[in-house]
Amino acid sequence: MTPLLDRLASTVGAGYVSADPEVLAGRAIDHTGRYRGQAQALVRPGTAAEVAAVLTVCRDSGACVTVQGGRTSLVAGTVPEHDDVLLSTERLTTLGEVDVAERRVTVGAGVTLAAVQRAANAAGLLFGVDLAARDSATVGGMASTNAGGLRTVRYGNMGEQILGLQVALPDGSVLARHSQVRRDNTGYDLTALLVGAEGTLGVLTELDLRLHPVPAHRVTAIAGFDDLDALVEAGRTFRDTDGIAALELLDARAAALTAEHLGVAAPVGGAWLLLIELAADLDPTERLAELLDVPGVRGEPAVGVDTLAQQRLWQVREAVADILGVSGPPLKFDVSLPLHAIASFAEDATALVAEHARDAIPVLFGHIGEGNLHLNLVRCTLTGERERTLYAAMMTLIAAHGGNVSSEHGVGSRKRDYLSMSRTDADIAAMRAVKTAFDPTGYLNPAVLFR
Repeated sequence: MTPLLDRLASTVGAGYVSADPEVLAGRAIDHTGRYRGQAQALVRPGTAAEVAAVLTVCRDSGACVTVQGGRTSLVAGTVPEHDDVLLSTERLTTLGEVDVAERRVTVGAGVTLAAVQRAANAAGLLFGVDLAARDSATVGGMASTNAGGLRTVRYGNMGEQILGLQVALPDGSVLARHSQVRRDNTGYDLTALLVGAEGTLGVLTELDLRLHPVPAHRVTAIAGFDDLDALVEAGRTFRDTDGIAALELLDARAAALTAEHLGVAAPVGGAWLLLIELAADLDPTERLAELLDVPGVRGEPAVGVDTLAQQRLWQVREAVADILGVSGPPLKFDVSLPLHAIASFAEDATALVAEHARDAIPVLFGHIGEGNLHLNLVRCTLTGERERTLYAAMMTLIAAHGGNVSSEHGVGSRKRDYLSMSRTDADIAAMRAVKTAFDPTGYLNPAVLFR
């Protein structure tokens, strides 16, 4: 073993350090399978003190560190580029007792979203963020990218669920911001700074999460539209409606793929589908029926009042994640757009894809209430320079429509070259100054955000 591996083994225990090439190869590839890096070691600390000690060892040894949680990043945010040490948070799985009175729970950064949801549900509460990758995504990774998801229109992004945190900083210290008050306005809001920093300023080790009451009634519907502008206009109305719980866009190409490969067919026709869910203490079914009487709806919407019917409707949306890789790794674009630009972007993006990758199938879905959309190119075989050319062209198109090149997945390493399309030079310089203040040598997550 090298001196670095010896020091890591003495810090966390030899059983939690690996330099096995096969292990490292499996950990150095991104979730989509498109992007691969190189690492020299994997270390799995079990406490915040061990995380801090690992950071100190790596910094003093001149080794770069890439932080990994559930490794569901879609922008190569956990792919090492500098023969890094991979620091996994998978052993930070402490899950505290739910405080029902204060509606909060403290959990380790390696706890999965599904585990948090189960704990909240068992206490008669709910957690405000939901993702299709709930069984593998960890709350530490979700906080690092300020993830959104299926319930953002009601509860907000991950940052709005975080009441406090613990983080191991690049200098080897541990910062704990565990405030017991619900509105903490003392000094700098370091929690807000660290959430969404994509692991560049520190390694999140523990989070205090806000929980919410469970609405007594819920109703779900899917409506079909032939015109995307009409769907977007309906989405504006639903977005501002009391009790909105979810508002999801899905195109017919995605629905056709789920029907073909999974047997999950859309219950309504139309080029575009809108999934709406209302949740309230009083039954919102009549209110939903009134709201669905909008121009552009094709035929009768499908409505789910009972739990089983609601699950069937949700399956239409959630099955999309399972079909994106049916023909190899998809090429993914996670974007944020003004609502008025969504229809024109969809048309222009389809034309752009046809120009660069004729056989690819563009699939568009996402959170229409916020304009956070996921464009996935299924059956996209482009690699190398051709892939980079298409990616750059798509980023340019997003910016031309007034959008941001990153929405809820973060910048990672995949989008760092396009950061200037969404941030001014002064903005980027300020972010670099913050990074330098926390991490003067730049050894922590060095591939993320900046080149």
